[in-house]
Amino acid sequence: MSWIALSGQGKSWVCSRVFGGGVAQRDRLMSRGSILIETRLSPDGRPQTLLSYERAHPWAGGISFRAVPGGGIVLVMSQGEEVFHTVLQHKHEARTDVLRVTFSWDSEARFGQIAVERPESDTVVVETTPAPPPLLVEDIYTLACRPQLIEMDPDVVFFAVSDEFEAVGPMPSLVSQAPVLTPRGYRPVADLRCGDTVTTRKNGIVPVLHRLSRLVPALGSFQPVRLRAPYFGLMRDVVVAPHQRLVIGGSEVEYIFGREAVLVPALSLVNGFAAVYEEGLQMVEYHQLLLPGHEPVIAAGAELESLYVGRLRRRTDQLRQTLLAEVPRNLMPEHARTGLKVLGPFEAITLAEARAA
Repeated sequence: MSWIALSGQGKSWVCSRVFGGGVAQRDRLMSRGSILIETRLSPDGRPQTLLSYERAHPWAGGISFRAVPGGGIVLVMSQGEEVFHTVLQHKHEARTDVLRVTFSWDSEARFGQIAVERPESDTVVVETTPAPPPLLVEDIYTLACRPQLIEMDPDVVFFAVSDEFEAVGPMPSLVSQAPVLTPRGYRPVADLRCGDTVTTRKNGIVPVLHRLSRLVPALGSFQPVRLRAPYFGLMRDVVVAPHQRLVIGGSEVEYIFGREAVLVPALSLVNGFAAVYEEGLQMVEYHQLLLPGHEPVIAAGAELESLYVGRLRRRTDQLRQTLLAEVPRNLMPEHARTGLKVLGPFEAITLAEARAA
């Protein structure tokens, strides 16, 4: 089933199939699932209570996520007399980073893990935890629907709860209908499979090794961005994840930046004309293609980065926690970085205006 509750950016939602039967249906334990929290870290280095809730009935219990100065996430859970505590240390590079914290548990298997990711990069830190206790379904309902009973830092963008063990690591970033150029013309990315081929500008026709798909809340770093034609050579609008990067070249790039090409994250183009956020969605399904050499795909006339995996195939423990866990080892490539400059928001808008002039 996956996502069953979310809260943030003025939205609050719970799945009726899980929570629609009233208190009696919610008075049970959830032995497996994930809690995802996306937050902006405090620029002044103060501790933050990302999400916290305590109750006294039907027995004492609670859950607390806290971010501490120096790059640490502290998680405490309790059910009756059972108390669970774990700390994940991560390297903090800038206090204004947006972090995505994912805690997943399987109480019956006595296994848990906590991960910290930076959506704008491929940085991910994963750590196995001691055996976590299950969560009360009523607690999840309270977290999503009773904000007066919980404590949550204003810098938290959103949180969501899943009844599955959610993957971390490389994420897809094209909506289902995004048109990708193939030798047979443009095809929706969701229709492509391992063994199909796509057409690239530099390397010609290359094979698709795998297509990733994931359904996620349409909030925060998952909120879709509509790239609007005719900017950057687009023949039609394309909807992508905020951190999907365009590969942009041409005379304007050479003149302004002194480079043959640059990378432009979609969120850096959001200005009301070159790109806008999509509103009103609760969930969005993203897809992305794994190609042998991290070649950019051509989507509606523009070059977009395909999935980057670096040397993930060598880190087998981490690979098992990703959407690529089922990819046969002989199909898993290693990717070198392109070395292209990644533009910030001001630079990206400057380039968009120059190309529109």
